[in-house]
Amino acid sequence: MAVSANRLELLQIADAVAREKSIDRQIVIAAMEDAIQKAARSRYGQETDIRAEINARTGEIKLQRLMEVVDAVENYSTQIDLVEAQHRNPGARLGDFIADPLPPVDFGRIAAQSAKQVIVQKVREAERDRQFDEYKDRMGEIINGVVKRVEYGNVIVDLGRGEAIVRRDELIPREAFRYGDRIRALVHDVRREQRGPQVFLSRTHPQFMAKLFAQEVPEIYDGIIEIKSVARDPGSRAKIAVISKDSSIDPVGACVGMRGSRVQAVVQELQGEKIDIIPWNADAATFIVNALQPAEVAKVVLDEDAERIEVVVPDEQLSLAIGRRGQNVRLASQLTGWDIDILTEQEESERRQKEFAERTELFMAALDVDEVVGQLLATEGFSSVEDLAFVELDEIATIEGFDSDTAEEIQTRAAEYLEAQEQARDEERRTLGVEDQLKEIPGLTTAMLVALGKDDIKTVEDLAGCATDDLVGWTERKNGETTRHTGTLSAFDLSRADAEQIVMAARVAVGWIEADPAEAELDAEVEDDAEAEVDADVESEDEVDAEVGADAEPETTTGQA
Repeated sequence: MAVSANRLELLQIADAVAREKSIDRQIVIAAMEDAIQKAARSRYGQETDIRAEINARTGEIKLQRLMEVVDAVENYSTQIDLVEAQHRNPGARLGDFIADPLPPVDFGRIAAQSAKQVIVQKVREAERDRQFDEYKDRMGEIINGVVKRVEYGNVIVDLGRGEAIVRRDELIPREAFRYGDRIRALVHDVRREQRGPQVFLSRTHPQFMAKLFAQEVPEIYDGIIEIKSVARDPGSRAKIAVISKDSSIDPVGACVGMRGSRVQAVVQELQGEKIDIIPWNADAATFIVNALQPAEVAKVVLDEDAERIEVVVPDEQLSLAIGRRGQNVRLASQLTGWDIDILTEQEESERRQKEFAERTELFMAALDVDEVVGQLLATEGFSSVEDLAFVELDEIATIEGFDSDTAEEIQTRAAEYLEAQEQARDEERRTLGVEDQLKEIPGLTTAMLVALGKDDIKTVEDLAGCATDDLVGWTERKNGETTRHTGTLSAFDLSRADAEQIVMAARVAVGWIEADPAEAELDAEVEDDAEAEVDADVESEDEVDAEVGADAEPETTTGQA
């Protein structure tokens, strides 16, 4: 069969558009079919169901009108009677479609323009889908491009098969790009938007530096050295924590390279940004000490629950540990994920002395003892009256100068002090209007009830409406700065899990939710075990009584005889 010039031209156009837009040839042919269908409907009626097919090998166009086989025809443009359908095709059934061939359509100027718009729109949508699918899988990779233009500080980058944008806040400070400059950046985000897919690049993201090291250090690329975390102050300073899976390879030395060649290549790309390479350590204290380099650390005190650490440095090392405008400690905090408080040895000593004096005064006032006894108790590590009230008596008696009678007297006074405090708090609770039902919620102490009352949480319903953050507070990290928001019960040693259990218990108590069946079963098992133990004790007592009775009876009988 001979192929006409028009048909060949149609296929050539489809091939050219597919190559130019880097999309599938079949997508272009499908767009042409839609355009022909639209033009044919303008000729035969918009309500007509028309299908156009283009032979991808010959370019032949086939037009057909589809008509549904029905019992009673309501629309003669789209439906056909069953009898007539079976006359055309004996195998036709209700619900089938009969295809009527249509003659080729001669496109007028308006129809051709409309067809062109359809093709352009379909090709543009296909191009956008292709671009989105291509770059969404490349998020987190470094990509190269050429600066196309700069708009209001934002850099538009030509990637060859699409465009990307580096927003002004994603550029390293003081760096400037002009038309034609080559640029390297991290694919930070890919989004579908009204105007098409948008590819966002970043040169300030911490992972940009990590990927640059992976390009410069073969051991990182091969997975022998792992980058654990990165913290950056773009254009100024950065810290990167690395660890080696091979004990024979020094991770810091591998990243630095011979005479610093590897790290210098990264520094040049980052516009002279100073980089501290830190050996990562599973021990948080050791890792944080490493992260504060080049400052020397004398002592650290960890608070694992709050992920907070106090670092004590020599007086002359304070400015070095903090860094210019707090940069060093801020980057160390970002790198480790811990909040870091820095104290000098003098400040730490003064604080320790102040805490010692406060504990001494507390013991003197609470236990009615002299200063020497209060200092002895504080020196032994007791920090509160509760410690004295509930500790083993021997631990107090072993203090130099104390005996068992003195220890017992101190513990008695501590218990009386706590009982008086408890009564005072309970009275304050009643004065604040906190209802008695709140005392039945597991995990709440009288001191907590007073704190809740001061925050206007006075009923079980009030407590049930609280979130965990309302009780223990929350932390926000923004622009490298950590802000701590306190909660109603932040002053108490209460974990988030405990706070969540308290809130859930309140919600169960007011009937908002049902108790967890597993917990109910566990409680029932505990009660059953307790009852079984009691029954066993009773039975054993009965057995003992029976044995005693059995042993006693013969003696009594013998006596009577």
